[in-house]
This record gives sequence, structure tokens and C-alpha cells, in this order.
Amino acid sequence: MTGGPRWDRRRLLRTGAAAFGGAGAGWSTSALVAGSASADSASGSASGSVAAPTVIAPSPGAETVPPEGNHQPGVVTPPQAHLALVGWDLHEDATVEHLARMMRLLSDDARRLGQGEGALADTEPELAAHPSRLTVTFGFGPRVLRDLVPASRRPALAELPEFSRDRLRPEWGQSDVVAQICCDDPLTLAHARRMLVKDARAFADVRWIQQGFRNARGTLSQGTTMRNLMGQVDGTVNLAEAEPDFAPLVWADGTSGPEAFAGGTFLVVRRIRMQLERWDRVDRVGREAVVGRRLDTGAPLTGEAEFDEPDFEATDRFGFPVIDPASHIARVRHTTPEERFLRRSYNYTEPDDTRSSGEDSGLLFLAFAADPARQFVPVQQRMDEVDRLNDWIVTIGSAVYAVPPAAAEGGYVGQALLEGTGEQP
Repeated sequence: MTGGPRWDRRRLLRTGAAAFGGAGAGWSTSALVAGSASADSASGSASGSVAAPTVIAPSPGAETVPPEGNHQPGVVTPPQAHLALVGWDLHEDATVEHLARMMRLLSDDARRLGQGEGALADTEPELAAHPSRLTVTFGFGPRVLRDLVPASRRPALAELPEFSRDRLRPEWGQSDVVAQICCDDPLTLAHARRMLVKDARAFADVRWIQQGFRNARGTLSQGTTMRNLMGQVDGTVNLAEAEPDFAPLVWADGTSGPEAFAGGTFLVVRRIRMQLERWDRVDRVGREAVVGRRLDTGAPLTGEAEFDEPDFEATDRFGFPVIDPASHIARVRHTTPEERFLRRSYNYTEPDDTRSSGEDSGLLFLAFAADPARQFVPVQQRMDEVDRLNDWIVTIGSAVYAVPPAAAEGGYVGQALLEGTGEQP
């Protein structure tokens, strides 16, 4: 029949994609494109030319984090987009044998889930199929070390001192065991969290679950400093793994502490609530003066770029310091080379009908250090004395953990501390 539309194969494929929106009735955009490519390839062969093969890049969801020697993953791993921090309190009658069994289960879960496999007895293994750089990092609180780890294998860890400006809430306090679960996909993360909580239930009770987020992966160029919910760049002055003093400031080397903890580190957790309703009433100039950095670039007020060294001696035309000595960057500035640590923080926001804003928002401040008392506490004490930012933030949760080295092959995280060996018994 002449005059009507020509329904050749290529037009049919294009029309089918439009009609079904690229999905439905068994069709998908990728299948349609693949079919069209096959048709083009056949056409090219018939005309004597060969079409270039279609290259499909691996999905980011398939990415896994490779082993990091004797260090647990999730410390130097480039931060993923999502965080679930789970704190457990061991049952009152828990023994070292109970904790060892729990850690064996959880370590096996973490290994399998990190490779995109379902945990043992996982009823929904499909939810684990896209690991998306999943990592799980375990730590033990002071009570575990004191009561369950022999003195000869016990790393020195004391609870953080009380700071006068803290308004700590018991529901966000110190727990016995922690798991830092990080992932670029929230569904994968939720499944991993559920598996760990389920397998720990026979040994411990969940004290809290703290969830955090950064920008979605791909939103910013790799290495870009994150921003917090106040709009400020957060973590400009941070340790880099390439620095020569990174290792001694982050990792235990087994010389100043027990050999069983060599390759481990310590984790500081601070839940910092932001008074965003009040922060909204501060103008841009005031915000920059409080922090000491520009909002747009993150540069210090005496510089042009984010990583410019701040000049705390510079004055304006009236003789006043350009950077207020009470500003945030001035107060947290390290006074000795040892007062540095590795930050790995996340934003949080949760519904809260007790607040006028309807939500509780802030920062889950996470820091790894070889010696929190020497590296973190002096900085926090200066903030506690005076910091202009204190008018808009308050710490409501605080905890510290010993993060053991990675599990030996066939073993579990913490085995060298609990059993004195890293080998499978």
C-alpha cells in the first residue's frame, strides 16, 4: 500500500521505545539500544564496513573496596555517600566467648556483603548484589577493653572527658561495640545494616543507629571537600594519606602499645546538633566572620583559595584582625604537629516534632587518631573555652572506640585482642 508509513525495523524500535517509555512489557532502553546497534552492525557488514563494538562501562554499583593490608576498610577509604553508625550494648552476662562469636558472625557478614554476596542465611541476597563500595568498620568501647581484653593485649583507651558546653543525651552515649557502615547506595546500606543487627541480636542490644549523608557520588569532583548543612566547607584541614606523618598520627604501630593492636586506630564520634533556625538569621558577612572562611570558595578570609594558609596576624585598615581570634578556624587550629587527625564526617537530619523546625539536623563528626587524648582532646578543649561557632552548635552525643586491625584470613575482627591470635582456631 503506497502513501502510508514505512514500518522498517529501525523505525519500529524507535517507536516502541517512545511508546513504552523505554520500559514495560519486557522492553528496556538498553535492550532497544542493543537491538538497534545489532541492526546497524548487520547493515554495516552488508555494505562492507564494520561498526565499532558498543562498550558498556561497569556499573558503579558493582564496585568493591579492595583489602587494605592489616587495616580495616572504611578508614582511609574515600568517603562514601551514605553512613549508618550502629552502636550496641552487650548483654549483661556477655563473656569474651560471646563477643568472639558475635564478631565472627559480623566479620563474615561484612566480608560477604562487601563483595556483593548475601550474608549467611540471608533471605534477600538480591539486596546485596550491588555492593557500591560498601565497607564495615568495627570498634570496641572502653568497657569491652576493660572487662573482656587481658591487660597485656589491651590498647589504652579512656572515655572522653566532659566538656562544659556539651549537652549529652544518654540515647546517643557510649556503646560497647560500634559498626561504621558506609556505602554509595542507600538500599544496599539498609540491607547490610539489617543483616548485622539481626546477627548481633543474640549477643547485644542496639543502643542507637545514627544515619548520615554526603553529596551523592558523582555530584562533585573526587577530592572535593564536603559542605555541612550550614553551607560551609567542612574538613579543609585534614590529614592526607600521602603526608609522611599520616601513619603515625592514624595507625597504632605496636611499639607504644600492644602488638595485638598494631594496624588499628581509634575512632571519636561526636553528634553535633546545629541550631539552623537561628543560623538562618545571620547574614553572609556574619557567617564568614564566625567561621573565618568564605562561603563561596572556602578560602580563609585572608586568602583566595580553599587551601591557602590563613594569616592570623593580618589586620584590616582599622587595625583589627581580619580573622577573629575567636573564630572557628582560629580555635581549632593545631598548636602542635600532633594535634591533627583524620576526619570522616557526615551530615544528618531527622524528623523531630519537638523542635520548631520539625527536624533535628547537624553533623556526625567522626575522627580517626592513633591517640585521641593527645590529638583530639586539646583541640576540643580550646573550642570548649571559646569559639564563636558555639552559639549555633551543641554536642548531644559522644563516644570513643578502639578500632582493631583487619581480620586475618579465616579469622574475625578483634580476634588478636580477644584470643591473642589472628589465626583460625
